[in-house]
Amino acid sequence: MDWGTELWDQYDSIEKHTQSGLELVEKYVKFVKERTEIEQNYAKQLRNLSKKYNQKRSSKDEPECRLSSYQSFLDILNEMNDYAGQRELIAENLMMNICIDLTKYLQELKQERKAYLMEAKRAQQNLESTYKQLDSSKKRFEREWREAERAAQYAEKTDQDINATKADVEKAKQQAHMRAHVADECKNDYAAQLQKYNKEQNQFYFNEMPLIFNNLQDLDERRVRKLAHGYILFSDTEKHVMPIIGKCLEGITKAGTNVNEKNDSMVIIEQNKSGFERPGDVDFEDYSQGINRASSDSSLGTPKGPMDLLGKNKGKNFWLFSKRSKLSSSTLTPSSTPPTPSPANGPPSPKFGRDPLSYCLKEINKTVKPRISSFRTLRRSPTVTEDFAHLPPEQRRKRLQQKLEEIYKDLQKEVDQSEALGKMKDVYEKNPQMGDPASLASQINQTSQNIERLRGELNKYETWLAEAGGRGETLRYKPHTFNNNGTLDVHSPDGAHSDESTPDPSQAIYAEFDDDFEDEELTAPIGNCTAMYNFPGASEGTISMQEGEVLAVVEEDKGDGWTRVRRSNGDEGYIPTSYVTITLSK
Repeated sequence: MDWGTELWDQYDSIEKHTQSGLELVEKYVKFVKERTEIEQNYAKQLRNLSKKYNQKRSSKDEPECRLSSYQSFLDILNEMNDYAGQRELIAENLMMNICIDLTKYLQELKQERKAYLMEAKRAQQNLESTYKQLDSSKKRFEREWREAERAAQYAEKTDQDINATKADVEKAKQQAHMRAHVADECKNDYAAQLQKYNKEQNQFYFNEMPLIFNNLQDLDERRVRKLAHGYILFSDTEKHVMPIIGKCLEGITKAGTNVNEKNDSMVIIEQNKSGFERPGDVDFEDYSQGINRASSDSSLGTPKGPMDLLGKNKGKNFWLFSKRSKLSSSTLTPSSTPPTPSPANGPPSPKFGRDPLSYCLKEINKTVKPRISSFRTLRRSPTVTEDFAHLPPEQRRKRLQQKLEEIYKDLQKEVDQSEALGKMKDVYEKNPQMGDPASLASQINQTSQNIERLRGELNKYETWLAEAGGRGETLRYKPHTFNNNGTLDVHSPDGAHSDESTPDPSQAIYAEFDDDFEDEELTAPIGNCTAMYNFPGASEGTISMQEGEVLAVVEEDKGDGWTRVRRSNGDEGYIPTSYVTITLSK
């Protein structure tokens, strides 16, 4: 069934229906645009939320950085950032595949519908014009026939009139004959016009208008199919990223399962262990042996508290977490010499005083190792020193070890740079056209100075580490020797040369240093990635990829959800980080 046969007389209804269908497409496009704006705002708010709670730490030494609960929270923030990226991808695909596509298709439908309606209007105008001609010929035929009848009646009346002359009768007959001839011509013309109109009317109702109505029906059906496809895309667009969103949610679940409370407790112990010993028992002072009562703090002979035994904060109450009790700097070092107790009033007692036993007890107290009265007393704000002497012994050793590792890495970089400059100088000397060897002198001198400075710092921190009691734990920080070229000679702890030599990173960097310097070196890949899903790469700056394709990673994700990659043929671009599995080179 088609519109041309069944709806041959419903031009107005067809015109109204097709217009309503186009308005429905416009309404759906507007709906999808608003949905896209919601997705974009949602993704933006998620990114801002992740950024708000994922502040970059200025130092990796922050205590929380090593806690599994803290790391899991950072993983959750990263997963939420990836999730926001998928919402942005949904918005982008909705805009590209539905809004833009349907808007373009809608304009084409409007132009096509307009052409069909104009064609129908022209056919209607032609039929109306033919009908007007038919009506005009009909009226003329009617008029001329009446005139012919009147002329015939007049001629017959004149012929019967006895008073009329023969000339009058003849004239009346001629006039009647002429009128009859004109009436016959009008009749023939009317018949021809009627035949023409009927033919055009038949063409209009059985050929032209049914064809136009069928074309409008085809247009409307194509519109409906396209709109139905847009409805499906509305769902498929989100279904396409659901696996990746599921992986983000799985990552959040995994972050929760990765929390290890026991490991966090061990990290807290490692970070905050001071290395001090617990305070021992308070020594007994026998006041019953006749010691001068003037040296006592009370008339009842109450023994002094732990703070008084250390010679500080006399008269203050002692408590483990007291905020008011503090030690002098001399009490913070376990190996420091204890202060000599002095009486509260008057000069010191004679050597033996009144009782030799009292003197002996005091002498024993002098030899006892000083004790730390509380943990709170250690939480001071001393001046930070370069050798970390302000830290407890255990923490000091760890900080010195970390500092030595940093210095060693910097020193190795300077050594590699020195060797590279030496090779460049040799190339310039052998090929003067490549460059002037003297131009490298300042860089070589600066590198040598940096090496000497770092060697000095290395020796200095190794000495401090040995003083802190870390000699047995840090054999790898034994003094290193450098040859005349500034390169590092590595020896095993027993003094023998190690069979395994560390590969020189500069060898890889300058292996392709040829004599012509033909091509500028590309950024070295930092790892590889494998595509988990297809990505069209339609946006500017992106690159397409197929599922299972292996690409080289050139630049890591900087928090915006995109990773820069390179193909084997040299093509570079950005891809969604959540679409690939990344393996970075160590």
